[in-house]
This record gives sequence, structure tokens and C-alpha cells, in this order.
Amino acid sequence: MKNITVIGAGTMGNGIAHVFAMNNYKVSLVDISQASLDKAISTIEKNLDRMIAKEKITEEAKNKTLSNILTFTDMEPGVKSADLVVEAATENVDLKLKIFTQMDKFAPSDAILATNTSSISITKIAAATDRPDKVIGMHFMNPVPIMKLVEVIRGYATSDIVCDTIMKLSSDIGKVPTEVNDYPGFIANRILMPMINEAIYSLYEGVAGVEEIDTVMKLGMAHPMGPLQLADFIGLDVCLSIMNVLYDGFGNPKYAPCPLLVNMVTAGELGRKSGTGFYDYRAGGKEFILSEKFKK
Repeated sequence: MKNITVIGAGTMGNGIAHVFAMNNYKVSLVDISQASLDKAISTIEKNLDRMIAKEKITEEAKNKTLSNILTFTDMEPGVKSADLVVEAATENVDLKLKIFTQMDKFAPSDAILATNTSSISITKIAAATDRPDKVIGMHFMNPVPIMKLVEVIRGYATSDIVCDTIMKLSSDIGKVPTEVNDYPGFIANRILMPMINEAIYSLYEGVAGVEEIDTVMKLGMAHPMGPLQLADFIGLDVCLSIMNVLYDGFGNPKYAPCPLLVNMVTAGELGRKSGTGFYDYRAGGKEFILSEKFKK
């Protein structure tokens, strides 16, 4: 594999493009918004500058990485030479099905089509194409340049050779691939999201406050950040969406999203991306304090 196309220039898409380009793959980054593409390239450049400051890479490596990325606002020319297309659009099933139909139409017949979905069925996405054996999940973790894990998800029809190819490719770009099967939430979110949801329930039921819940999990369980801070980082709307996938997929009441989570998303308090969630991020940078709503 030499030519990689990434669909979507948001947080995950620009991170995926960054990692492939830094490992000497030719990357086509596709987004319908030129402004999003410009922002993505600026973000990649800033992240590379940060690596130079930490003496992890050279200026030459930065320039080589940036030269490996081309941007497109039209999918057809962006995927026409791809060996692998990685979709990293918003976590919306209808949007992903539409994108995969287009990817299938314009990409070479032997290209592998991957999705970075965190919860949507690979089998369902594959069914929108004429090559379900070549469709697979590549669930990168945020921030992509730093996090080592790639959850590789086999759909019902994914072939062994496609799975083996993606496992090897993930290793080649410095990641640790872990193979799982296609069931709601896969492994990462099937375990993580109920924990986050239970932390929100504990807050909702008055068992403990935000900072107390996060402190217990950080100091008692050696988590790098507490579940409520992590929920803010992921996005409360994303957490709610994944809980709904789990609840709809299994029909088990243990996956029902906490009413507090539902209310916060309805009110537009989505965490870091909106400025407020369980914590308040409006000071900018990495600074955050407890949200006024949850102060005693």
C-alpha cells in the first residue's frame, strides 16, 4: 500500500492523515469544506512543530510529512488512486452510508474501504457497497498521533486477507492493532461507555460530586483522567450516541443513557467542544474548572 485517502478533515481525519503522511505514505485528504481542509493542514503543521520543539523529529521530517498530503474538496479525484480509503466523518449512520456508496463508486475495485466509526456496525456499512469483503473498521483513538491503539473491526463479510493487511499496515505506522468482531460498541466503547454512563448516574443520584468521582477513578484506579473529564473530552453528544447504539443493539436496560446525559446534550452542553460540560473550558488552552452547575 502506498496511497491512502482520508475522508473528513476533522479532529480524527487530520490525525489519521498526519500519521500516514509521517510514515511516508502519500495521503489525499478529502472534505467538502475548503476551510476545514485549511484548518486541518494548519493543525498538522502545529503538531509537527510541537514534535520539533520536543526534538522528536527534524524540520526536514516535518516538510516531508506536509509534502505527502494533498487536499481535495471533491471525492472522485481524491480516491481514484487509493489503495486504502479511511472514512473519518461525523458519527452519523446515514452520512456514513452515503459516503461509502460514493467511495465504492469512485475508488479502484481492489481498494480497501475502512471506517473510523467508534460504534456503528461495519456489516451495515459494508452492505452499502458492492465489496463487503473489502470493508473493515479502523477505530483510531484520539489524539491519533499519540494514542497507540487501533481497534480493527471485522464485519460479517470481511475477508481474512483484508483483515491481515490492515493489521500489518497498522503496525507499520507504529500502532498496536487489536482485532475484534462486529457487535455494538465493539470492545473499546462497549466497556468504556457504560463506565462513563455509570459515573454520570452516580452524579445524577447524588452519590458523589464531579471532582470526587474523577478523583476516585484517577487515584484509585490509575486512570489518566476521570470518566467525567473524559466524557467532556470525547463529547457528551458522542457518548450519548454510542449509549443509544448499545441500548438499541442489545435491548438491555443496563445500557440506557442517564437522563442527566440526555438533558446536558439537549441543552447544548457537550463538553470541551462547546466550552462547558461537567467542567468549564472557556478560559481556553488546557485550563478547566468545575462547571458552575455542579458546584456545591
